This record gives sequence, structure tokens and C-alpha cells, in this order.
Amino acid sequence: MRNLPSFADPALLVGADHMSDAGVYQLAPGLAIVQSLDFFPPVVDDPYVYGQIASANALSDLYAMGATPRTALNIVGFPDKELDLAILEQILRGASERVIAAGAVVVGGHSVRDAEIKFGQAVTGVVDPSRMMTNDSAGAGEALVLTKGLGTGVITTALRGDRCPAVALDAATASMIRLNSDASRIAVEFGVRCATDVTGFGVVGHAREVALASGVTLRVRASALPILDGALDLAIVENRSGASRTNREGAPDCLVGQDVQPALRELAYDPQTSGGLLLCIAKDRADALCAALRASGDGAAAIVGEVIPREESLVVVV
Repeated sequence: MRNLPSFADPALLVGADHMSDAGVYQLAPGLAIVQSLDFFPPVVDDPYVYGQIASANALSDLYAMGATPRTALNIVGFPDKELDLAILEQILRGASERVIAAGAVVVGGHSVRDAEIKFGQAVTGVVDPSRMMTNDSAGAGEALVLTKGLGTGVITTALRGDRCPAVALDAATASMIRLNSDASRIAVEFGVRCATDVTGFGVVGHAREVALASGVTLRVRASALPILDGALDLAIVENRSGASRTNREGAPDCLVGQDVQPALRELAYDPQTSGGLLLCIAKDRADALCAALRASGDGAAAIVGEVIPREESLVVVV
């Protein structure tokens, strides 16, 4: 993207410069729209649940900015000559359920014939720029809080290989379906101004984006990372996805200590689908923030590290 044109519109508050979770465009004082898009092939077998997960994943980008979702557009690739359209109906029903749960509306969409199923949404929300969260405002001395457990990547990869216990699939499904709405609202109420959601680049990759954008280093304690039930046992080479490998290759300026347990090392790079929010907050407010998150239903919320002045490595996992 470095060779693409840049945009100098003063109303463009957040563009592509800092690998942000969503774009932000100001419409009026105190009012900006927040926009994002995401789609991917099925990660579970149930089409309704797949639709729920895809919608929650797309909406997560808005929640990472502190925005309130308003609309969603469906994006569909579907092999209609090979599969019954009833499958697509269930995908769309699942997605609509999550949009309704978010207090938003589906306003339409677009479909194309494809060799494999792909589904996602383009989502739009609103935010007051003075209360917006971004990924470029982390400050040294702040604590890092993660709101959901890790492991959806190894669990869904194991599912494709028929190696996934039901307990692990149930844990991953519940986590991926859960909206980050409460976590976002509570973070804003606690004055959080730096946040991102942990999705395809894994916790190391998304922490790296915060470090790059903010000019700091993020130190993560591997033993403090919340892990989904069953994920530790599944964090083996056989369940390592292609995205896990590229996450490693894409973060040469990050360091995972040799003393870190191999399974936790794997999960640090594990690509997440509809993962939690990674929040930066003053250390003296971190415990209260975690307590509020857990009370709202994000039971895995935990303090997982801290922000320190920039070092040679952008992210250090110890």
C-alpha cells in the first residue's frame, strides 16, 4: 500500500496510516462515522454459527474504536451450483442475529458466485471523536488487558482435521460469537484511549501494530495470557495454520523468550477469529477494569503485560 495515494482530507481522522482497526471520518462536531470490512471462509461446520461468527468478527473492528454499530452490508461468495441455497440462508440468518444483538441493522449487501463459501460484512458505526479509542496512543507505564481467551486458530484448524474435542470447540464457538460490545463500552467508561482487537495477526501481531503506531514496546507475560479450554493441548505443529506461520514471519522485530512454554509460544502467534480487545490503561485502574469486564460476561479478562519505552523489539513475550 505504500505506493498508493494518500488522502489529506482534514475530516479523515483515521485512515490506513497506522494499520488501524477501522477508518474514521468526521461528519460534524462530536460525530464521526467508523467503517470496516471483513470476510473469510467457514471456520465451523454449522452455517448459522458461521454467520454469527463472521458478523461478530466484523463488528469487532468498530468496538475496538469505541464506536456504536449502526449498519451492516453482507458480502457473499457462494457456489450456488454445488450447494443448496438453504445453507446461505442460514449463514445470513446467523449474521442478522448478531447485527440485531449489536443494535444495528442490515441494509443490504452483494453476492458473487464463487468456488467456495466466503462471507462477511462491511460495517458502519458512529463515535464521538473525543471518546474514540485508537491503536496509536499507548503510553509507557500503562497496563495491558486482554478481554478474551486465545486459541481459536488451533481449535478451528484441529476441527478441520477431525482432531478437536467437543469441549474445545464449544469454548471457541462461544468466544467467537460473543460481541465485544460490553468490553468496548466499559473500556470507554474507564477512559481507555488505546485499543485494538486481536484477530488474524494474533496477539503478537496486533500488539506490534500498537507498538509501531505509538512508539513504544509492549511486554507480554505469556503465563498471564487467558487461554480457551482445550487450546493448550491443541497448540501443536499439526494444528498450526498457514496464517500462524506468516504471523511469525511478519514479526521479526518481536521477541518471544526461549523460556516460554512451547504451547504458549504457539498461541502467541495463533490467528484469532473474533478475538478479544487488547486495552492499554493506567496501572492503578487495571484491576478495576478487569473486574468490570468479568462482571459483564468477559470472564477471561486479565492483565497480560505492560507498555514500556521503545526497545529494540516492538513486542517482548516473556
